[in-house]
Amino acid sequence: MKRLSLYMGLAMIAATLLLPGCVGTRKYRTLQENYDAVLLKEREVSARYQDVQRQLSSANTQIKSFEDQLASERANVKALQDALDKCLSSTNQGNVNISKLVDEINASNRYIQHLVNAKNKSDSLNMVLTNNLTRSLSREEMQDVDVQVLKGVVYISLSDNMLYKSGSYEISEQAGETLSKIAKIIMDYSDYEVLVEGNTDNVPISQTNIRNNWDLSALRGSSVVQALQNEYGVDPKRLTAAGRGEYNTVASNDTESGRTRNRRTQIIITPKLDQFMELIDKAPENEATTATDSVPAGMTEVLPIEQP
Repeated sequence: MKRLSLYMGLAMIAATLLLPGCVGTRKYRTLQENYDAVLLKEREVSARYQDVQRQLSSANTQIKSFEDQLASERANVKALQDALDKCLSSTNQGNVNISKLVDEINASNRYIQHLVNAKNKSDSLNMVLTNNLTRSLSREEMQDVDVQVLKGVVYISLSDNMLYKSGSYEISEQAGETLSKIAKIIMDYSDYEVLVEGNTDNVPISQTNIRNNWDLSALRGSSVVQALQNEYGVDPKRLTAAGRGEYNTVASNDTESGRTRNRRTQIIITPKLDQFMELIDKAPENEATTATDSVPAGMTEVLPIEQP
């Protein structure tokens, strides 16, 4: 519905632009600027949609991997069960082999349950981290802030349009409120390590005091680190500033929208092992399945086999 409204707005502006003789030059120029702004907004929404699609594809790939492992273990259990049935139908001379098969089947059952628990715990951990990190950000701020949790590591990506003055590494005034919220999140997790990493597109920089995009990206990472330390009180011992220049792309540099996505600063928050365990304990119980819980829908529950 939002996309339809956007296209209708574009159509109305385009229709007005086709009648330049009916309006004054200033009003015509204003309409042209509005039209250009709407076009830019449409491209940003489209880029955001494509990014969400990629994230969804990545999540589906991970789920497919879990499902493949589960299917493989189920096939292994069935093969072992078939072998056990044949042994049970033979003479008592195979008692030793039967005992080994029982142990292998029970071990496979435990491994299947472990995979199920690991997947549910991973999903719950990611949900806890994402909710904690985004709880104080407004909808407008989320347009320039991308939060992802991958294997317990938090990636906060901030667009350079929001953070810096144009073509500079100086923090803009409008970035202050967003950085203050991110700083509060970092302070909440006081034992986590924080890496601030600058990234650029491949357009050469043309400033006398900045040699190349390596310099620019490192200076931008350093600017955010110093802002977190000096303005928001984050312990500098936890902070690391880095720059990756134009070599850590998330989109093609052949288009303006791609270059815009590549110009970003990532704040990477890495928990230590004890923080991982604490977060796992915080995971909602209804999101995590334990060994005594029911097996998820679509999976047949396999009970341990007692030896004869």
